[in-house]
Amino acid sequence: MMKNCMEYKGYYDSIEYSNEDRCFYGKVLGIRSLILFQGTNVQELEDSFHQMLDEYLEDCREAKTEPEKVYKGSFNIRVASILHKKAAICAASKGISLNSFVEHAISAYVRKCFAK
Repeated sequence: MMKNCMEYKGYYDSIEYSNEDRCFYGKVLGIRSLILFQGTNVQELEDSFHQMLDEYLEDCREAKTEPEKVYKGSFNIRVASILHKKAAICAASKGISLNSFVEHAISAYVRKCFAK
């Protein structure tokens, strides 16, 4: 499974430790809004993550705006031109779109990442 990551209400975070500040800190991933949190131990960190995300969701409700959707399913990538060419040729030889080819490749890599 992934390391240094928690999930709450469908949102994920990244977590790091600051030796200088002697605390854990993190941010919510997958949205443009910057939601930061910290704690001196795991329980404080988790509580802070939940509190900050709940505050974000409440702010959205009060403002009558939709919270940002986590991972909409589309993103842009930049790769070396030779990799782009080889991927396009491989996709065409399999009779699938380049988008499907990239999705399959990412899926295979992600399965390995979550299997650890």
